[in-house]
Amino acid sequence: MKQSARLILIAGGTCSGKTTIAKAIGRRLEDLKTVILSHDNYYRDLADLPIPERAKVNFDHPDSIDKEYLLGDLNEMLAGKAVNVPDYSFVTHSRSEGTLCIAEADVIILEGIFALYYPELIALSDLKIYVDTDADTRLARRIGRDIIDRGRAVEGVLDQYLQTVKPSHAAFIEPSKKNADVIIPGDKEFDKVLYMLNGYLLYELVSKTRKHGSRTDPI
Repeated sequence: MKQSARLILIAGGTCSGKTTIAKAIGRRLEDLKTVILSHDNYYRDLADLPIPERAKVNFDHPDSIDKEYLLGDLNEMLAGKAVNVPDYSFVTHSRSEGTLCIAEADVIILEGIFALYYPELIALSDLKIYVDTDADTRLARRIGRDIIDRGRAVEGVLDQYLQTVKPSHAAFIEPSKKNADVIIPGDKEFDKVLYMLNGYLLYELVSKTRKHGSRTDPI
């Protein structure tokens, strides 16, 4: 399948600042039709399991992502075809049909803790970024996010962090840093790093995309 869009991968530990970096890059590509995705939308659907069993699944292991589904949709998006991105509920741990439809994008930015883990995903990418943030900072951010956005108790958040998040980070996520083209410090001002990347973004993504006649319509 011919690839017409460009793919940027952004990885890093939990709450490292991946989405913030993705949005910052997206703003620099304002002349292109750019979409930002999270591989969190592609966690495996656990609706067939009893509710108490769903929470026991290790969501910080690469096998928790439906890699085949993600790669299938991503290949379609990169070829310019329309794809309905699924929704995922972290409350019920189930996946449903989403409302976000992507078609004829120029640049796709995919962020997630395993964005640089899967070789098949890396092979599709044009730029690979790892957001490197101090563990204490990431934990503090995660506690706030899970309590406010996901209705969890602090004890449960800490237990999950110690039982699965921290070990999985050491085993799968931190080692994927070696696959990055660029490492950005997520707990510091990263504007200078993005400024240095700007030349690449403008030439490799904007200029070459225009040269090949891709669309630049707004989303």
